[in-house]
Amino acid sequence: MNQLKASAKVFLLLTFIFGSLWLGSYLTKLLLVYQLFQGNEFELKDYINDINLGAILKTISAAFSATLILYPLFILSFGSFLMFSKLNLKKNGWLFIITMLIVITAPMEIFLLTINYKISILSLTSPIPSNEMLSLIIKRMNILGSFPLVELLCYLAIVYLIIFKPLHKDTV
Repeated sequence: MNQLKASAKVFLLLTFIFGSLWLGSYLTKLLLVYQLFQGNEFELKDYINDINLGAILKTISAAFSATLILYPLFILSFGSFLMFSKLNLKKNGWLFIITMLIVITAPMEIFLLTINYKISILSLTSPIPSNEMLSLIIKRMNILGSFPLVELLCYLAIVYLIIFKPLHKDTV
């Protein structure tokens, strides 16, 4: 990693920044959305009514918009890092695993981003169509079920891989 060109180091830094911000906004979004509902059913909690639902959804939409912007930036900066670093994935197994985790989760995350886009667009309208936004949020939660949790665990595993760099072959 010390032999990286300056351009590769810049893209590595951008990947860390965008990845960290995306992961934080993703976790925030999940925590906020799950606070809306009681149990496993998608029934709103008692304190949420038609009067305050619009304001609550408007607040949560910021997290949806953040993930909508940060994830593509993360993917672009990671891809650019791979191109500019010219690291051999056969000799750096840890980087290969990271790349595979990102590539495998990307299609599902991109699909979820299309729903995030619809939610973000609806949040810009006035008055906010609360029922439509709520149905999109429920649809998003129903479609891939536990995928967000699995994805979070995968990205936490990436942190482990970056720190310990398993499957690294030293060149002699």
